[in-house]
Amino acid sequence: MPLSDNLRGAIAMNVAMAAFTVNDALMKAVTQSLPLFEAIALRGLVTLPFLFLYGSSVGGLRFRLPRPDRKLLSIRVGADVLATVTYLSALMVLPLANLVAILQSLPLAVTLAAAVVLKEPLGWRRMLAILAGFGGVLLIVRPGAEGFSVWSLLGLASVACVVARDLATRRLGPAVPSATIAIWTSLAVTVMGIAGALVAGLQPVSLREALLILVAAGALILGYLFIVAAMRAGDIGFVSPFRYTGLIWAIGLGWLMFGNLPDAMTLAGSAIVAAAGIFTLWREARLARRQEAPVDIPRDSPYTPPT
Repeated sequence: MPLSDNLRGAIAMNVAMAAFTVNDALMKAVTQSLPLFEAIALRGLVTLPFLFLYGSSVGGLRFRLPRPDRKLLSIRVGADVLATVTYLSALMVLPLANLVAILQSLPLAVTLAAAVVLKEPLGWRRMLAILAGFGGVLLIVRPGAEGFSVWSLLGLASVACVVARDLATRRLGPAVPSATIAIWTSLAVTVMGIAGALVAGLQPVSLREALLILVAAGALILGYLFIVAAMRAGDIGFVSPFRYTGLIWAIGLGWLMFGNLPDAMTLAGSAIVAAAGIFTLWREARLARRQEAPVDIPRDSPYTPPT
């Protein structure tokens, strides 16, 4: 029996979240010995050619854009560069599961920001879910607790940067291809990594570090391809909640690779964030069906992590 579109979409979303989390785990591992900017630059030099080939194969490259779209794309790319630096800087220190759990609040933050900045309607049910989700984030970062540090603030800053990125993406014209967005973003992140590495100084790369970066780049490419496939295969309202399987992957990889398991408070906060996010995504999909309009989720991928 052939798989339904929704089931294929859910499987693709699970694969995408696993791939993104593998990329995070490997970047965390390699930056324990290799400088952060050098690792970012090397990963980017691997991913850029593959993204360009993919964009060329699907006809998704368009570099002559209208002026309003060029401005929005510049904002989007700049926000993603900042998101990448803050996220990976926090990832060097924070447990993988904790940071991934903080990032799972992204759909809630985007929904709230869209209501405030873009004046999109926001009902009381989603507002309560957002407040509950942010309460879950507080359980994870625990302001005032011994475990709270500047690294937790960097994790939160990365969420803010990705919110700005996704709001800019929402305003881009429909003629801007996803592959073009991805290539410009990857190029900017790579250039930032090269510039930072030249300033901080380069370090010889061991065979182990090179392999980790190569596999991380492959996982990042795989995640991008599968998350696009997930959004094209099934209903967004059914497929999008499966993004929270990234939490399961983060807990497993954090334990296997770094010997870290989240404590009870972090698990409780993660569960609250996931439940609130799933409800918000479900509610948005339901409202969209009533209006006979698609859910307004960024085209390049639904609430993806920083690259």
